[in-house]
Amino acid sequence: MTETRARIRREIEREPGIHFRALTRGLELATGQVQYHLDRIDDVRVERVSGRTHYYPPGYDEWERGALAMLRRETARDVVATLYETGQVRPGTVADRVGIARSTLEHHLDGLVAGDIVRKQRAGNRVTLSLARPDETVALLGTVEP
Repeated sequence: MTETRARIRREIEREPGIHFRALTRGLELATGQVQYHLDRIDDVRVERVSGRTHYYPPGYDEWERGALAMLRRETARDVVATLYETGQVRPGTVADRVGIARSTLEHHLDGLVAGDIVRKQRAGNRVTLSLARPDETVALLGTVEP
């Protein structure tokens, strides 16, 4: 394995779920150079999530890969951290604590709910949010914390 491929592999192992642009910026390599070497590394998993290509070392299952991709987004990560701290809570409370508009929260919730990271429960007019897999999610959160 060339030194460049080894550097790319180490970065993916250090930052599972890293997206392509972050990988090129972190390594200070040209996009074409990174793409060339990525195509030649056999056991790196590639997933497209919400318009971004993410890279993973072996060992992460489908749910973990999707969760890592979502947690790499700062606002989604803040939403998840807030839900971990507060438990089951109303969306307005989450939006206030994170400091975002309710519409922005709903945008991020779409991906988090689809990825089985957050549960959105309705009881009449009342909507509450909670983590679907709190223990697994917080373990992954520790992986992507800046």
